[in-house]
Amino acid sequence: MNDLRAAPNLLTFLRLLLAPFLVLAVLDRHFQLAFGLFVTAGVTDAMDGLLARILHQRTMLGQYLDPVVDKLLLSTLFLVLHHEELISLRVTVLVFARDLGILMVAAILYATTTIRNFKPSIFGKANTVAQILALAAVLLSQSITPPWLLAMRNWALDATVALTLLSGFHYAWRAIRQIGSPGVTG
Repeated sequence: MNDLRAAPNLLTFLRLLLAPFLVLAVLDRHFQLAFGLFVTAGVTDAMDGLLARILHQRTMLGQYLDPVVDKLLLSTLFLVLHHEELISLRVTVLVFARDLGILMVAAILYATTTIRNFKPSIFGKANTVAQILALAAVLLSQSITPPWLLAMRNWALDATVALTLLSGFHYAWRAIRQIGSPGVTG
């Protein structure tokens, strides 16, 4: 089967295609639409992994494309929400810098060593959950403002900062350990 036509990869491409519409919805201040598109992107993310397992359509393309599209979508949304003054510069810079740093280090290691293990850590997964909750709460809080949602938004943004720092240091530590392990050639 052609990797491009595998159902999970098609869902990943759909998620990628949603990104500009999500950005436009935020810039046009259509936050209910933006929230709906964000939820749709989340559903396609969950479905692509499930379909890959059920249909036995795990592909090398999907293994690399899925996390890149996820990070592109989340990082872009942080930048746009900051531009709209809905997320602080501090949070946006930390999230964007960490993701860009991880991507650059992974690309350099891939190109210059035999290291091919770039699986997310538990801290990275927790950070992604915090980011998703923060973004969803920020988008939703532009339409409704119950106290619990505002509290969740603040908690999720604080958790994002803490987990961004923790996971960034953890990824750096893992990369240094992998570089120093026997059998890694450069």
